Amino acid sequence: MNRRTPQPPSWLPIDPFIMTLIGTVALAALLPVSGGAAHVASGASTGAVALLFFLYGARLSTREALDGLRHWRLHVTVLACTFVLFPLLGLAARALVPVVLTPDLFHGLLFLCLVPSTIQSSIAFTSIARGNVPAAICAGSFSSLAGIFVTPLLAALLLGGSAGGVSADSVLKIALQLLVPFASGQLLRRWVGGFLTRHKKVLGLVDRGSILLVVYTAFSEGMVRGIWHQVSPARLGALLGVEAVLLAAMLALSWYGAKRLGFGRGDRIAIQFAGSKKSLAAGLPMASVLFGAQAALAVLPLMLFHQMQLMVCAVIARRRARDPLQEERPGPVSPPVLTRRR
Repeated sequence: MNRRTPQPPSWLPIDPFIMTLIGTVALAALLPVSGGAAHVASGASTGAVALLFFLYGARLSTREALDGLRHWRLHVTVLACTFVLFPLLGLAARALVPVVLTPDLFHGLLFLCLVPSTIQSSIAFTSIARGNVPAAICAGSFSSLAGIFVTPLLAALLLGGSAGGVSADSVLKIALQLLVPFASGQLLRRWVGGFLTRHKKVLGLVDRGSILLVVYTAFSEGMVRGIWHQVSPARLGALLGVEAVLLAAMLALSWYGAKRLGFGRGDRIAIQFAGSKKSLAAGLPMASVLFGAQAALAVLPLMLFHQMQLMVCAVIARRRARDPLQEERPGPVSPPVLTRRR
């Protein structure tokens, strides 16, 4: 009798990157970088993030982006979820201070609500669920671009001094670190696009390596300054509970709200996955600029939410993929969202 190797349940996504992320945090706790090495690590992480957004710009087809503008209602809906509904829910969590959340954890939670949407995971889950993938590509990209300006402005408005004193200088610094590399990637795409397409796996390692370097630098600084003594296991458990409610609320609002607005199944899937997620890649460098020494504590809610959204959305995507065919074609005329845009 052949014995098969036990496999994890299909509903339990195991992302090796998350384990690597946890290992990076542990390394920062045991061997934090300090002194002159900390300045070197900070400069390296800044350069890595700039490279990351250059690659984002070089990968996005300009024609694809322009074609995506035709579906403006979907993109406006995703942007409203990301930069209106999320911040409103974040502000509502102020009522939980100080009984459930500490002021610092609340500020981190509110910052999480201001961060733009993801690109890669929104596309991946939309594809698994048989949704409108081109719309997810454009929605995630537009959200990331808008977040370069909107996130710092919202942080200045809603967080004020809690974000280390958001100023025009910090907004300009974020734009230079994220927008300029992205625009450069778009300008050079004609010459480097083919190379990037042929080396997707290698570039994926660059993506994740950049995030890990930023995490290590931020958490090292937090360890050196001793800010982790401010968070107890009970508070972390409470934070996870609050984030679970936040994610559930956004998944429901994006799905049923899109239905109310008249979107078909394929577009609703793209809206749900792009409108309910937050980008770790964009949020980490922004937090390092906005929060300075408090960045490690500020990004803790974002890191926890990142893992939670991957696990929950993986389950939802697999269930959507099993939807009966008649749900996609309720009538004799196919809904327009099933038409693939070229």
